[in-house]
Amino acid sequence: MIKKIGILSDTHRTSCDPAFTLAVMTAFQGCDTIAHAGDVTDARILAAFHGKRVYAVHGNMCTPSTRSLLPESLSFSVGGYLIALCHGHRADHDRAGYLLGRFPEADAIIFGHTHQPVIQNFGSTLLINPGSFRSTGRYGSPGNYALLTITETGLHAELHERTVVS
Repeated sequence: MIKKIGILSDTHRTSCDPAFTLAVMTAFQGCDTIAHAGDVTDARILAAFHGKRVYAVHGNMCTPSTRSLLPESLSFSVGGYLIALCHGHRADHDRAGYLLGRFPEADAIIFGHTHQPVIQNFGSTLLINPGSFRSTGRYGSPGNYALLTITETGLHAELHERTVVS
């Protein structure tokens, strides 16, 4: 059975407006699970994922109410794989070492904070940073996200650039 997880981070939003909801629906169609790696800013934006199973953590830019609502990190299982989720802002220079040490049993570790999309394998562990879902304006990136597909052959991650919807 194939499972697809939509991954995003660093939305830095305080409202769930129609444009954001449309961007989410476009990027994560076919995903029944969402992993948000922090800097949600305000937890009300999670309403855009209505009907999907959402795992979300707070980041360093979240409001106090969002920090009290969402954990700093969590782990969940999908298809027999253990997936860890955190924002990653507590790591110093060796982010990979910090994450691997914090979640030694994880098959995949999802994090954010740096706004730099990356997928790396460290032994049998997959590290995924989807980058920032938030657009940086008409002269910058339209935003990034990742998709994690779980198949009978394992975990497969890919990065995507967000489609700008007018």
